Amino acid sequence: MILTGQITGRHSSGAVADRLKGNRKYDQMHWTNRLEQVFPQGEYAFPNWRAYLERGGFDLREPGSELPVRVITVPKTLKTPRIIAIEPSPMQFMQQGLLEAISENVGRDDILTHFISNEHQEPNQLLALEGSITGALATLDLKEASDRVSNQLVRRLLKNHSTFLGAVDACRSRKADVPGHGVIRLAKFASMGSALTFPFEAMIFLVIVLIGIEKELKRPLTKGYLKTLFGKVRIYGDDIIVPVDFVPSVYSELEAFGFRVNAGKSFWTGKFRESCGKEYYDGFDVSIVRCRSRLPAKRKDAIEFIHTASFRNRLFQAGYFKTCDWLDAEISNNFIWPLVCEDSPIIGRVEFGQYQTDRTSPHLHAPLVKGHVVSTKIPVSRLDDWPALMKFFLKRGDLPVFDRNHLLRSGRPVSVDIKTRWTSPF
Repeated sequence: MILTGQITGRHSSGAVADRLKGNRKYDQMHWTNRLEQVFPQGEYAFPNWRAYLERGGFDLREPGSELPVRVITVPKTLKTPRIIAIEPSPMQFMQQGLLEAISENVGRDDILTHFISNEHQEPNQLLALEGSITGALATLDLKEASDRVSNQLVRRLLKNHSTFLGAVDACRSRKADVPGHGVIRLAKFASMGSALTFPFEAMIFLVIVLIGIEKELKRPLTKGYLKTLFGKVRIYGDDIIVPVDFVPSVYSELEAFGFRVNAGKSFWTGKFRESCGKEYYDGFDVSIVRCRSRLPAKRKDAIEFIHTASFRNRLFQAGYFKTCDWLDAEISNNFIWPLVCEDSPIIGRVEFGQYQTDRTSPHLHAPLVKGHVVSTKIPVSRLDDWPALMKFFLKRGDLPVFDRNHLLRSGRPVSVDIKTRWTSPF
């Protein structure tokens, strides 16, 4: 059971609807009345009650004046964008804290940890591999999954957990600012962009899958029988793996709850399976290596160069050696393109642990190679007083902050460039 006392908010590096950036998020200017009922500002948004009283609290907004999520598009492929929604900072702050509590509790549960995960795709990928060999496991994919999870369905799921439901409802944005349509009220639970969308997708789909299995068996599921499904049923977001024998009933239940199974991307016959971006045929990895950026045409195309280098190295790992040779020749026309190890700070070509050495460091007597490294410029974002103290209390883990200037500069880089350096090839 998740209690509000277990939750500590956190800010992510992503954008927020109120356009706060970097350290400004720790000095946010507003809170909502719905959040205040469950997560009082003095306990969750300030380092202590004294800071809250001295500051006088944030501007409390009633439901009618809450900031809506901001709907935008982000790149998905070179042809197709992905539609997401940017959450207001107070909602995003508490959503991230609630997501952390959900993930920790799922990881501690001796049943759920075998069925769902918010962090690891590998179990789904390994089961897809197994399904391609044995034919006993099916991989199911859903169309527009997050848009079809209704708020009422989530409320029904949590009806016996009033405290948890209250926390989730307080963190949920109710309106969206859609370009060309204005501000509309949301019937779905949340858009992609909310920290709670992904875990609640998995919970909802797991329940529906188990309902389908129960109906096929024509008897209630026991804890003992659930354990027999370990390694046979797995949910990661909207990627679903179930035994082939239960596909018809699970398919039927998903459709009954308003979801649409993508028949073109779901597989339960033959030797092909796909889950979480990995594709297998009869035990062989046949995953597509996707190019998600244009090739760099000149020295200033830093971002294109970085993406192309990653694309080239994924091609090499997949065995497309002739394509890699062609790309190597193209990249070498405008960039230094050395042979380096995978963990090297140099952007270069990776080939099974090999690396080149151009000279030896006179101080460290270690090999050096000349090449390009990523250079970013973090924006100025000064923080002091109680917001700086708040940032300290929100830090996770016992290790010190890596960046000593984090109170002076923070946020996503305003620019990305590449610089030529002599550094380690591994």
